[in-house]
Amino acid sequence: MASQTATQTKPAGQPPSPAGATEAAPEMTHRQIMEALTGLLAAFFTAILSSTIVANALPTIMSDLHGTQTDFAWVITAALLANAATTPIWGKLADLFNKKVLVQLSIIIFVAGSVMAGLSQTIPLLLGARVIQGVAMGGLTALAQAIIGTMIPPRNRGKYSGYMGAVMAVGTAGGPLLGGFIVDSPLGWRWTFFVCVPLAVVALILLQVTLKISHVRRHAKIDWLGSILLTSGVSLLLIWVSFAGKADYYDWFSWQSALMVGGGVLLLALLVLVESKVEQPIIPLKIISERTTALAIIASVAVGVAMFGSSTFLGQYFQVARGATPTEAGLLTLPMIAGNLIGSVASGLLISRTGKWKGFLVAGSILLIGGLGLAGTMDHTTELWHAGVFTAVLGLGLGMLMQNLVLAVQNTVRASDIGTASASVAFFRSVGGAIGVSVLGAVLANRVSELASQGLAAAGIPVAGGGAGSSLDLAHMPEPVREIMRAAYGDATAEVFLISAGVTVLALLSVLFIKEKPLRRTVDIQPDATAKD
Repeated sequence: MASQTATQTKPAGQPPSPAGATEAAPEMTHRQIMEALTGLLAAFFTAILSSTIVANALPTIMSDLHGTQTDFAWVITAALLANAATTPIWGKLADLFNKKVLVQLSIIIFVAGSVMAGLSQTIPLLLGARVIQGVAMGGLTALAQAIIGTMIPPRNRGKYSGYMGAVMAVGTAGGPLLGGFIVDSPLGWRWTFFVCVPLAVVALILLQVTLKISHVRRHAKIDWLGSILLTSGVSLLLIWVSFAGKADYYDWFSWQSALMVGGGVLLLALLVLVESKVEQPIIPLKIISERTTALAIIASVAVGVAMFGSSTFLGQYFQVARGATPTEAGLLTLPMIAGNLIGSVASGLLISRTGKWKGFLVAGSILLIGGLGLAGTMDHTTELWHAGVFTAVLGLGLGMLMQNLVLAVQNTVRASDIGTASASVAFFRSVGGAIGVSVLGAVLANRVSELASQGLAAAGIPVAGGGAGSSLDLAHMPEPVREIMRAAYGDATAEVFLISAGVTVLALLSVLFIKEKPLRRTVDIQPDATAKD
């Protein structure tokens, strides 16, 4: 089967692989690869930045638009859900159509969503804009991984994946810092969305100039039914968990809960049936059922919970519980940036040098569990330097896990399936993140309400309608109530990190059972060399 391969930016003096060959075109030099990756990494950085830049702006946005803790979680969840639901579609498209055109299309969609988000006057409009941004982020995430997979052999891919991991690290943790600075500036929170537009345009231009990859035309057939079932099933379950147990909605054990959970499970069961029958499934069961891929997917779900949960609620902890400004909250996340950056780049370089990767997955899982567990000891009086150490350990674990899980999967599939395989891992990581933010947000809201009610009762302050903890507008609360709410948020956040640590144990168990296979030195699998590499 013909594979999509990178085209030399300069003549290499060698003929390209004939149609039907399994190997790539003549191997690109480091300089040629870095030139080709310039625009791609810029686009990837813009996508990651857009998903995290609102983290430290959210308390201000919620206050301005009169949002609740549930709205807070759904501004993040809406983008993650759209990201997750569309990532497999983008991955399939990457295996069928021109990857460069698809990346550029996703950037255009992203710009449209960013402008809409910046102009939003209500929470529903903001959520709709975040969905559009999520669709674009799904494309950029899936396509970036797929393009790297078609240009670089797994044996050499570690350091380049490390560069991508570094971009993800800076974007994931640096976004809140930039967002906080913008919110505190005269520009205001709307520019946390507008600022990504010029970055996206620059990425679009760089992609046009630097990214040169050939496209091998293949029979194209999109599994639309599978896409609809996937989106509907995941969305229904997330909506259920976000509103269950809240006074104005429905109980955990109610006919509404039974209907939504039953419907979600039924839709996902139908998805499995459809995927086993269609010609080109959106999530190929033959790929995700392979041992390495299946275990990497389980680990990715846990990593998604840790990555998005920590970045979302950490900024809220610093601002709401500790009284930090958005800029200060961003600065307090710098230890996590540093840990993530070091873990990603160092592990990528060492993997390329040694060819060994499993040890980094195990070490990353242990560090991630440790960092989350330590963060689970924090309350509203914890020394800030302690919090910095805890989040640095957390970031180090994330950096060693995220890109290397994708690398392990890409090493097991053909070049023609790299887009789908990479997207599958990214999809489940995003699903984990969406579930994590939604569930942890619900847990946090309930716990804050309990602690706030206890604190208000102890202070002799009446609670109207049992609504303690439903509002994030602390600025307009009386001073005694504000301090009780700050303490409630600070103490409740620890529970979020402890739950995340428990979930991350699944990641450790999964990577322990992954069988380490030598990283092959060719872009595609060689039929006559399976025993060697």
